[in-house]
Amino acid sequence: MSTVIRKADFIDSIADSLQYISYYHPLDFIQAMEKAYNAEKSQAAKDAIAQILINSRMSAEGKRPICQDTGIVTCFVKIGMNVQWETDQTVQEMVDEGIRRGYAFAGNPLRASIVADPAGARKNTKDNTPGVVHVEMVPGAKVEVMIAAKGGGSENKSKMVMLNPSDDVAAWIEKTVPTMGAGWCPPGMLGIGIGGTAEKAAVMAKESLMEPVDIHELMERGAETTDEKMRLDIFDRVNKLGIGAQGLGGMATVLDIKIKSCPTHAASKPVVMIPNCAATRHTHFTLDGSGPAELHVPKLEDWPEVTWEVSDSVRRVNVNDIKPESVLEWKTGETVLLSGKILTGRDAAHKRIKDMLDKGEGLPEGVDFTNRFIYYVGPVDAVGDEVVGPAGPTTATRMDKFTDTMLEQTGLLGMIGKSERGPATVESIKKHKAVYLMAVGGAAYLVSKAIKKSRVVAFEDLGMEAIYEFDVVDMPMTVAVDTNGVSAHVEGPAIWKIKLNEES
Repeated sequence: MSTVIRKADFIDSIADSLQYISYYHPLDFIQAMEKAYNAEKSQAAKDAIAQILINSRMSAEGKRPICQDTGIVTCFVKIGMNVQWETDQTVQEMVDEGIRRGYAFAGNPLRASIVADPAGARKNTKDNTPGVVHVEMVPGAKVEVMIAAKGGGSENKSKMVMLNPSDDVAAWIEKTVPTMGAGWCPPGMLGIGIGGTAEKAAVMAKESLMEPVDIHELMERGAETTDEKMRLDIFDRVNKLGIGAQGLGGMATVLDIKIKSCPTHAASKPVVMIPNCAATRHTHFTLDGSGPAELHVPKLEDWPEVTWEVSDSVRRVNVNDIKPESVLEWKTGETVLLSGKILTGRDAAHKRIKDMLDKGEGLPEGVDFTNRFIYYVGPVDAVGDEVVGPAGPTTATRMDKFTDTMLEQTGLLGMIGKSERGPATVESIKKHKAVYLMAVGGAAYLVSKAIKKSRVVAFEDLGMEAIYEFDVVDMPMTVAVDTNGVSAHVEGPAIWKIKLNEES
């Protein structure tokens, strides 16, 4: 018996699911985050998890993106052998049309982040297409779809290795995770593919991240297979690294470990590890010919009631009249609330600024970084009465190669982003007596509420990578590198690694 799947039903389901996952975390992930929050003993990490949970609830309420990086779409489509299609398009073309519609929805526009000609002009495709589609033929008369929107910060930390057959996979992962830094926005999940060939291991790693968080159920019933035993071993080893939420040091670095494996060549052991961040976004649906997918709408009471408040001793700063000597007393780990005007800029803007400075052209009109702060962000477009859409930080390490130039030639005083800075950049910050502040990745909607005015001041053609001026009020930040070069992303994990290994 065959089933007819209509083009319109498939495209509508793709579009609806992408809207759905932009503002609804999977509930199993939220429950795992709540468990991590309740168990966390590191105050910095606990505060970061609190902001992520609060942001998640706000996004579910407001139906606005959890993270400003609304991702590259990955879609696994499993087609029953008895399915017939009523369509004039391929599966790839239908998925891409669903992406176009989902990302352009006026009530909740999603950020277009996909660029064509990746080794050349890197021109934005404007509609977030194409998606990455994996098609598999399976028994039956239904179409099963697993779809995810994967942020660049976590995707960039993917690791691949061809191990010798006798090598220990868990040991390689324990050694490799610290090299990933915090740009993947822990706590999240690690998807691991083992076996097959290089590309098969990568696909398995990505597909494993579509599975629900169930490590604690596995702990209770006990591991039976090789993969299950390895999941528990890796979960324990990685959390004992002390990396913690946002890389600030703490107990929860991963919420689950997922593994898929398959037979491989006798001489080979390909392993791919892909992290999922704190903005984990995926859903599954099945089409049986009766119409588009019906996605379960979670209840707001399913989210934990978590509050986060700054202490009375927090440092409130007006960045409009700040002087270089003011930041000398700021210490790594303390919370500051910024108010005033800050500029934004990320990869493309930094490259253009450097090119202009190298040519002796100076900065664009209206752009003056003297004693000012730059925020590494590419916001989502605003809707309704919003000043700006979700506007969380992007990975700061991508701007490391520009930092010395910016501090040396523009008078820049401070930078705002997520994750650690490299050793050379920390030295540059110390040399120029600047500061690096960290906002919580995965809390974009919450962060955007501190932005009261927004306007483009330069490079409008770059879209979300243009230079904006934000007028902010009490925007919460953590001092991640102070003027003495002390880094929270070095100190915190080092302290917590010792603590966790002493306790075990």
